[in-house]
Amino acid sequence: MRKKPKKPPVPAERYETVRQEMITVLKGQTLSAKGISSMVRASEKEVYAHLEHIQKTLKKEHDLIITPAECRKCGFTFKKRDRLKKPGKCPACREESIQEPLFSIKD
Repeated sequence: MRKKPKKPPVPAERYETVRQEMITVLKGQTLSAKGISSMVRASEKEVYAHLEHIQKTLKKEHDLIITPAECRKCGFTFKKRDRLKKPGKCPACREESIQEPLFSIKD
């Protein structure tokens, strides 16, 4: 039995670019990368790449506020971390259960 060839997926209609949409979403609330990705319909990996670019370009008008990741077991906070992604392990207790960093934009 032959399978029918799959049709290519139709992309969602956008009125703003992904970065513009992310900026609009982050102005009103504080979200993790997972929350942003669900709201703007983009993968988490894309969201992190866009956030790095947004962080560089917003310095003139707004501030990208980053609430650092935190270990759920011992409470260690990753304050000095430059990368936006969630760390893999806690350096203090080696636990992998880490709360994601949160992002928002302040005028």
